[in-house]
Amino acid sequence: MPLQIYNSLSKKTDNFTPVHPPRVGLYTCGATVYDYAHIGHGRKYVGDDIIRRTLVWLGYNVTHVQNVTDVGHLVSDNDEGEDKMEKGAAKTGKTVWDVAKFFMNDFYASMDLLNIMRPHIICRATEHIPDQIALIETLVAKGYGYETPEAVYFDVSKFSKYGSL
Repeated sequence: MPLQIYNSLSKKTDNFTPVHPPRVGLYTCGATVYDYAHIGHGRKYVGDDIIRRTLVWLGYNVTHVQNVTDVGHLVSDNDEGEDKMEKGAAKTGKTVWDVAKFFMNDFYASMDLLNIMRPHIICRATEHIPDQIALIETLVAKGYGYETPEAVYFDVSKFSKYGSL
């Protein structure tokens, strides 16, 4: 029985076809670890877990990679311009590194209580900062990124296939 998924680009339902069957790479966004997990996290990660378990049940060899944001995070914070990690450190009186370690461990312990399978690989943002800087510099140099006083953004208008895989 093929897995069918909704393709938001074509507005149609397509059969799922892995690039390298029977292997499937599953990348999911993880938590920003500055505070305790909440019910919204649970909902999101239960959904990710259902997808992973479905792929395994269908016979695919799944490698699940999940990022963890354990470094500054400014965008979409109600506290305009306040880094969520710095905010967490100030709230607890600990260093940013201690906050990240504590809340990352707490996050995965909370997901364990929901019987959510842990990812095979956890990518912490702090382990990839040089890679991220190099990518940003390349995007800006090629005209795909633009700088503001607060951050560098990807200019989707410069990439005709934005939204496609």
